[in-house]
Amino acid sequence: MTTEIPPSAHDTSALARALASPRAEEITACTALLQREGLLGPDTHVSYFGLAEQDKRELLAGDIAARRFRVMLIDLKTGLSHDTTLCPDEDRIVSARALDVTVDGHVPVVLAEFALVEEIVHRDDRWLAAMRRRGLTDVSRLRVNPLSAGVAGPGEEGRRIQRCFTFVQKTPDDLGWAHPVDGVTVVVDVVTREVLAVEDHAELPVPDEDGNFHDPSWVARPPRAGLKPIEITQPQGPSFTVDDNGSLEWAGWSFQVGFDQREGLVLHNITVDDAGRRRPVVYRASLAEMVVPYGDPSPQRWFQNFFDCGEYLLGGFANSLELGCDCVGDITYLDAVLADASGGVRTVPQAICIHEEDTGILWKHTDNWNGSTDSRRNRRLVVSFFATVGNYDYGFYWYFSLDGTIELEVKATGVVFTSGYPGPGYAYASELAPGLGAPYHQHLFSARLDMTVDGIDNAVDEVEAVAVPRGPDNPTGTGFTQSVTRLRTESGAQRLADNTRNRSWLVTNPSVTNRLGNPVAYQLHPEGRPVLLADADSDIHGRAAYATRHLWVTPYAPDENYPSGDLVNMHAGGAGLPAWTAADRSVDDTDIVLWHTFGLTHFPRPEDWPVMPVDTTGFALKPYGFFDRNPTLDIPAATAHCHPGGPGHHDHAHHHDQETAGA
Repeated sequence: MTTEIPPSAHDTSALARALASPRAEEITACTALLQREGLLGPDTHVSYFGLAEQDKRELLAGDIAARRFRVMLIDLKTGLSHDTTLCPDEDRIVSARALDVTVDGHVPVVLAEFALVEEIVHRDDRWLAAMRRRGLTDVSRLRVNPLSAGVAGPGEEGRRIQRCFTFVQKTPDDLGWAHPVDGVTVVVDVVTREVLAVEDHAELPVPDEDGNFHDPSWVARPPRAGLKPIEITQPQGPSFTVDDNGSLEWAGWSFQVGFDQREGLVLHNITVDDAGRRRPVVYRASLAEMVVPYGDPSPQRWFQNFFDCGEYLLGGFANSLELGCDCVGDITYLDAVLADASGGVRTVPQAICIHEEDTGILWKHTDNWNGSTDSRRNRRLVVSFFATVGNYDYGFYWYFSLDGTIELEVKATGVVFTSGYPGPGYAYASELAPGLGAPYHQHLFSARLDMTVDGIDNAVDEVEAVAVPRGPDNPTGTGFTQSVTRLRTESGAQRLADNTRNRSWLVTNPSVTNRLGNPVAYQLHPEGRPVLLADADSDIHGRAAYATRHLWVTPYAPDENYPSGDLVNMHAGGAGLPAWTAADRSVDDTDIVLWHTFGLTHFPRPEDWPVMPVDTTGFALKPYGFFDRNPTLDIPAATAHCHPGGPGHHDHAHHHDQETAGA
């Protein structure tokens, strides 16, 4: 029996206020609470600040409680870390748990650690000696790049550590990624502020060629001629509206735009209008995690993998976007309001870009029988942001189309992580420039899709193309069909994509049917690229288990939010999806969450240096029997020159009179 979502759940008042991003006054009130209770002192840093979302079933039932916030803290003098929940409206700390970092893992990296690590390493005699052996004596030109440590090694248990590489930055304006000092790894405890080890594994020449793409004199070419301006205008303004809570309306779509320090963009209550009915599709959509595992197993970089959400807090690195550079057209910007390390308010101006863009033909037909010519142009709403995490830059683009399609596209650009290149035939890296390598790696994202297809209780069917054997039902051997298999439990719903079978996943509402008597549904179309390529016994496999499957399905639980667990930094592994799904709960006709893994497997090429042209990955959610017919029949023609019948209507009709129609 389905649980209906009451109409009150879709209003833009109390529910929208409950789901809105943290406000400046709420951050300030939480900071005062923490200081009053002695949890936020002079050496304590706020690692994460975000909205602790109320159980969605309570919210949708109209039981809206006072807002609560989750704040993670670390004292960098003692290492003591806390995971707290606060309610500023009630002026109280709901919970405050001191972490056992050997079991729980560490809170995410704080910005102070980046500068701290270089300062510590620059004073270490062993590192200085390793640099001198390479002829590097000007410490002011040596950049120490702190990296998340992965799992703790022998003697590192309980320590908060960073593993570090070194790069040469010839001048303050030089691109240091062009000059890796490969072979030296430094292990730093950021709490005790000591270098635990300097591992000098190999002595590779430091690549000398610069990569200063940002310097016109280095590029040594005049700007390419002949490119005329492209102007995108909407003289009557955009077709969408957005209010102070982030509630957005566009062409029948309705949802709420939010922003989180960890996930970045979060979209709530995605609904679509169907002949005056506001029908729910997704309750909450976000990018819940991303990992970048590197495939070079050499001693100096075996540990190299980064969880950009769980370890580094992707949303906190959001860019301020510029009109004409990052976004083109009639743009509406939203700021991101975040907490800084001291608990103050930090605003990222113009962090979120919202606009419409033309995407070509929506539908078109020229009919041979009646002579009609009809076409409509498609457009989509784009909600996006960009974040820079170290060397890479990522754009995250949510698309909403007129036909009911929802897409997420990730655009990867920036500078590839570089290494020394050992020589021709090296199996684990590409050579980008003389002596400059780039290790093979993957970018594996996890989208968390809390589905509400026409109600809370949904199910998932796996759909595949099937060739039918020749026989009485297929005497010519030309028949093919599709198979539909219900995924009933968590273990059975851990699936890989298979493009040879056109495998997709249909999210249905078994209790709601369309006019043909079939359950309404939305279909998840995966790209089907490789999942995690690391060995099943490797450390990264245990920590990034979500990335071993394209699809996981779990029953909704308010505390199951991140696929690798709440605390990813230096966690031993096994948290998140593998731990939750061990119970093998039912996911059939119940409140479910889809976790979809997608991404890139990157073998860098010379064209990716010194700055990488955008590479893209993503997925689509498309209506499948959700509507009773094409939902875009009411879209008007683009201009007065594009109308039913169309120019050439009579010529085409005359052509039909002269010839026999056929296809």
